[in-house]
Amino acid sequence: MLVDIYRRPENGGKFSHLAVPEGQPIPEEATNTDWMGEAAGTELDEALERWAEYGIERPGEQLQRKGYAITSVAQTTPG
Repeated sequence: MLVDIYRRPENGGKFSHLAVPEGQPIPEEATNTDWMGEAAGTELDEALERWAEYGIERPGEQLQRKGYAITSVAQTTPG
């Protein structure tokens, strides 16, 4: 699946990531002025259990349920 990846800074120099289907806007409930574009049109396998490089657990389930996938608080990644 092609997704656009956004990131925002968290405490301790770490980042949260947000993935939305390519070309789709960030859904209103996830809108945050701190989101910065990181990568557009990135091919990732939504069937994987985890997108480790972005700290996103169960991406396919999140995308289906919410329309986006986001890093869990426990999985923020180093900058």
